[in-house]
Amino acid sequence: MIIKAIKLYENGFMTQPFAFGGEEGAEPFDASVRYRSSLQNFLIDTGGEVILVDTGMPKEAPETVADESAAIYMGTRIKDYVSALADAGYRPEQVTKILVTHKHDDHTGELRAFPKAKIYISPEDADALGLKGENIVRASCGDGAYHNFPASQKIADGVYLIEAKGHTKGNSIIIAENDGLFFMFHGDVTYTDEALYENKLSVVYEDIEAARDTLDRVREFIQNHPTVYLSTHTPLGYENLENLKVIDLANPPESLPVGEITYKTATGKYVCSVCGFVYDPAKGDPDHGIAAGTAFEDLPEDWHCPRCKKEKSRFNPA
Repeated sequence: MIIKAIKLYENGFMTQPFAFGGEEGAEPFDASVRYRSSLQNFLIDTGGEVILVDTGMPKEAPETVADESAAIYMGTRIKDYVSALADAGYRPEQVTKILVTHKHDDHTGELRAFPKAKIYISPEDADALGLKGENIVRASCGDGAYHNFPASQKIADGVYLIEAKGHTKGNSIIIAENDGLFFMFHGDVTYTDEALYENKLSVVYEDIEAARDTLDRVREFIQNHPTVYLSTHTPLGYENLENLKVIDLANPPESLPVGEITYKTATGKYVCSVCGFVYDPAKGDPDHGIAAGTAFEDLPEDWHCPRCKKEKSRFNPA
């Protein structure tokens, strides 16, 4: 089995209140503390199949602009997903299956680039995205328990999709077993590994009680199995993979400083940091009474993201 990271964005940051404040709120945490952020998804080559775990942002999505006040900034784009996949040595037609951890754009943005692949996704998130077709597999996780996780579905030898609700109502994680190690592709159970060590939930969730249960089970699994933790939104995701680092919850590594931030000119568009929805002033939000030509700054303070319903403060300039 070969596992590779598909690197998409680099040199971003997230604040401690964003990464840690899901249960206690922002106040106990220090907004001046920043953790490294990035965006990468992953690929599993079993030798007989090429399986993707998530598919990055849509190719046409505008880059967000670094903003000192942002709670999370994903960083600068390295490549679009298909180009990054090619850099890893693979073509879209080689992909047989795609395992979706959850519905957000930075995990599903290029599903369309793989029309022949079977897409495994929870029924809840499939419905939320309106996914239909013979290639859509509504993963019911009906194969029983996987260790301490109650519901799972075997995808291939050594590869399992596991019900892990909370971040979204249909959130899933994937675990691949290889050479005595357990590789955990968790989507956004945590946004940074520091939160895993500190046992903290981020502020992004649809079901806080389920999210807490999922993180508890993840930590229990890691304590009992040699686990390489593969995160989406921190460079620790691919660094853990490159170094085959087994997580030891009792010994957190020292956090590295945020890299050099690239500042660019804003376009007037804004991107939701939670789900990737793009607010374009030229279009407005007519379904919610916002006329075309309305600048983001002029939106009512109680306006929310049309897709994920998060507040206006969660948007970053593009």
